[in-house]
Amino acid sequence: MIRKVSKAIHEFQIFLGPERARGLVLLLGITGLLSLMLNAIVNDYDWVRPAQTALVLVFVVGAAVIVGSRMTPGERGRWAAILLPAVIAVFIALVIAPQLSAVLIGGAIGWIVAALLLGRSRMPMAYREAVRHLRKNQYAEAVKVMDQIIKEEPRNPDHYRFRAEVLRVWGKLDRAVRDYQKMTQLAPDSALAFNGLAEVLLQAGKYAQALEAAQRANQLTSDDWVTYYNLGMIEDRLGQSQAVVEHLQRALELKVKEKRHRVLIHLYLARAYARLGEWGAAETQIGLLKRLPSGLEEWQTILGSSQSETLRAVLGEDVQVAQALASGALTPQTLVERQPS
Repeated sequence: MIRKVSKAIHEFQIFLGPERARGLVLLLGITGLLSLMLNAIVNDYDWVRPAQTALVLVFVVGAAVIVGSRMTPGERGRWAAILLPAVIAVFIALVIAPQLSAVLIGGAIGWIVAALLLGRSRMPMAYREAVRHLRKNQYAEAVKVMDQIIKEEPRNPDHYRFRAEVLRVWGKLDRAVRDYQKMTQLAPDSALAFNGLAEVLLQAGKYAQALEAAQRANQLTSDDWVTYYNLGMIEDRLGQSQAVVEHLQRALELKVKEKRHRVLIHLYLARAYARLGEWGAAETQIGLLKRLPSGLEEWQTILGSSQSETLRAVLGEDVQVAQALASGALTPQTLVERQPS
């Protein structure tokens, strides 16, 4: 049990990233400490209990903001729909109608449980079984589960995407490529399918094919920074420096929130400018990279996972180069000599 809890906490830390995790701990520490300090005078003043209630609400709202900022818009909407009615009910119970607190708080808990169970029931049983195998690094078993559901529903592109991601983590890149190719056939207008295909082809070292898939994804969704990020990463491998600059600058214009992605963007831009002989621009990008230590820290956490072997193979050297630039061990002049293979 302790091991499972520890693993869950570690996975949650990876999900949040180091900066958000520290923010959540700091929020808990401040609100918890203030509440404990108020306990010393809880019986002396009438305003103490409402103040403690306010601290609880501050923590709940602050935690929701921190965790929600890591989610996609769709995920935020789902969790807002689940938690907002419960938060309102608890607020009424604690502040407006304490005589109904038992009923309101019980109803809030019941609402959250029911909503989570309803959301869980929407996930196919086969997917849940595959996820259980995946968490135990039982990749072959997870793939067998997906083989069966694909046999039953061969026209559902989401099944191929799920199996491709399992295969990708397992390191079976050729099979993952075939699944994403099948997904593009079933959903030819899906930028998600072509993006996934581009990423797997990049990991497989098939850069020309990866570039073609990334260009198609960008055509389908030209306002998504991810498509420009993938284009720039692939073009970096191909030595297409001017295209790297164009596409990664566009990605930054579209507001890349995650610092770990911005770390690599600044690395690729610095390398592109260095190849072009624009040393001042390269130095500027290295300076921006140095401002993102938590992004580098997050990459270390992610790449240290037992399920990141494939990711380490394609990005491990880039992260090492980024760290060397951040520490001053590499200069723009020597950067071009560290082009990944």
